[in-house]
Amino acid sequence: MKNFKSILLIFCSLLIINCAKEPDFDILIKNGQLIDGSGNKSIIGDIAINSDTIAAIGNLSGKTGKKEIDATGLTVAPGFINMLSWAASALDKDGRSMGDIKQGVTLEVFGEGSSIGPQKKIDTINNTATWVSLNEKLNEMVKKGVSPNIASFVGATTLRINTVGYDDRAPTEVELDSMKMMVKQAMEEGAMGIGSSLIYAPAFYSSTEELIEISKVAAQYDGLYISHMRSEGNKLLESINELLRIAKEADIRAEIYHLKMSGKDNWHKFDAVVAKIDSARKAGLTVTTNMYSYIAGSTGLDASMPPWVQEGGYAKWAERLQDPNIRKKVLEDMRKPAIEWESLMQAAGSADKMILVGFENDSLRYLTGKTLAEVAKMRNTTPEETAMDLVVQNGSDVSTVYFMMSEENVRKQIALPWMSFGSDAGSYATEGDFLNYSTHPRAYGNFARVIGKYTRDEKLISLEEAVRKMASLPASNLKIKKRGQLKVGNYADIAIFDFDKVQDHATFEKPHQYASGMVHVLVNGTLVLNDGEHTGAKPGKVVHGPGFKE
Repeated sequence: MKNFKSILLIFCSLLIINCAKEPDFDILIKNGQLIDGSGNKSIIGDIAINSDTIAAIGNLSGKTGKKEIDATGLTVAPGFINMLSWAASALDKDGRSMGDIKQGVTLEVFGEGSSIGPQKKIDTINNTATWVSLNEKLNEMVKKGVSPNIASFVGATTLRINTVGYDDRAPTEVELDSMKMMVKQAMEEGAMGIGSSLIYAPAFYSSTEELIEISKVAAQYDGLYISHMRSEGNKLLESINELLRIAKEADIRAEIYHLKMSGKDNWHKFDAVVAKIDSARKAGLTVTTNMYSYIAGSTGLDASMPPWVQEGGYAKWAERLQDPNIRKKVLEDMRKPAIEWESLMQAAGSADKMILVGFENDSLRYLTGKTLAEVAKMRNTTPEETAMDLVVQNGSDVSTVYFMMSEENVRKQIALPWMSFGSDAGSYATEGDFLNYSTHPRAYGNFARVIGKYTRDEKLISLEEAVRKMASLPASNLKIKKRGQLKVGNYADIAIFDFDKVQDHATFEKPHQYASGMVHVLVNGTLVLNDGEHTGAKPGKVVHGPGFKE
């Protein structure tokens, strides 16, 4: 009897210990359709996460998690990478990144021409100036708190402003050396490479040779040269030639920002563009592209005026626009065929295809959402004169949506094997100060549109291919480690969605509308979106490029 009691006591003790056993993992995602991001066929399985890392993938039945997510009937994919993000200022106001998180975007990549660093920080009290690096600015954002991960190119425009200023001239030897030193520092601090935006002043003033020289520095760190080219319209093919020359002479990998054929007269160039890129790739150059999934772009009214009038920055630009003689010359340049510069007004074809969406001057905000043609009619002035007046009255440039591309070309581009995606927009919330401005619907729908409209509804590409284009392809192009695929040892950036319900809802008339269908989103192993609702978590980190040195 004594032995029986002892055995019973031991058995009960073991039972209690077993019942109190710690869960196997922090988070266990069960029974999902796993799309790993590589392009491989999906499988049904489980994913386990410990801390910020994927710990196991496969059949994990019998295992437990502190938190368990039932993904039955849902797609589980690596988080998406926004290759062209303007979310930095929005994240400074609201770190939740609502618009993009609700589409599964877990990494925002900044730096199209302009970057948030390096920049001069002026102390007006002590009359001193110090330099703040790109990495310091990114780390400030993370310290403040952001939901997605963030990364950046160093902007060629920023380098030029820091040295040459806004002047239309070549840099001196000393200035070029300073630019190269800034590139070196940025690359060693983790920049992805160099981003240029060549239709805008003062970037327009940069020569090909200048871009080659600074790109040579980024190439030493295996960085990427990524460019909004000098032309996406009348001189599209010539601009691709320039990009290829930079890639070859600087020995650098290259990517084209938001590839498009702007203006109806250029829509036929699709085949020539693809042939040129494919030929360069076969010849050994590494060339890729990205795009947004809409037929309209968005930028400022500056893109409708010649760069010469913008030399010296906004104050000089506005001053010139109020000089009757200069104004007459600007009007002539805006109307005659733009050959040596890129006119988006001409690419749109008419002022009724230009929607005004962003005013800084409160007194002008009643015009938000109207076309330039409508405002010109209200004021009884020509569209060109109206554009000039608005730039002066607004106290800054005016954000504008331009309808320039064909739906047929958008569809064909989506299927290109070397095409990834970038919103070319901020990541906003449908509340607060964000509602004082309109925007392009791509800010809320770019990635959901790829999945819902073009993958599920129109079946242009498979879901596996869509995920590859939004995850592993951009991660590979950026040379990012441990992201972009569902893989043991990788960071747990994960998007879980209902493929049948993913849908963009933002329109040009009502852009402030969230996409739907995204159920859960994890960033670095932390749930940021849970059952479609933001948790308030801000686990985002700075993601570093290939040249990063601790």
